[in-house]
Amino acid sequence: MKRRLVPAIIALGLTVALGAGVAQASSDGDAAKGKKVFNKCKACHSLEAGKNKVGPSLAGIFGRAAGTAEGYKYSDAMKDSGITWDEDSLDEFVAKPKKMIPKTKMTFGGVKKEDDREDLIAYLKQETM
Repeated sequence: MKRRLVPAIIALGLTVALGAGVAQASSDGDAAKGKKVFNKCKACHSLEAGKNKVGPSLAGIFGRAAGTAEGYKYSDAMKDSGITWDEDSLDEFVAKPKKMIPKTKMTFGGVKKEDDREDLIAYLKQETM
């Protein structure tokens, strides 16, 4: 009986380990859902390089220094923020823009739900990199 039990325990352990990996991977956001979240952003932001609207184009945002999209007039606060956009800085900014950069020109109140922000960031990574 012990011989049959060992393979079952190993199989159970692998199932749990693989399941944990799947759960963690899904926390990275869903780009398809993020496209819907982006509807809150697209009135002011474009994903097309060089196409600024009320807000700057988000094309190439990952790895870009804040306040440097060509052709957009940023607030001094944004230009002087010292931020380089990545998943963490975008998450913090999109949650509460005026808290992160108090004198930003962005008037949007933020995306409150963490899952929505994760989905939005997944969508931006997919569409802007």
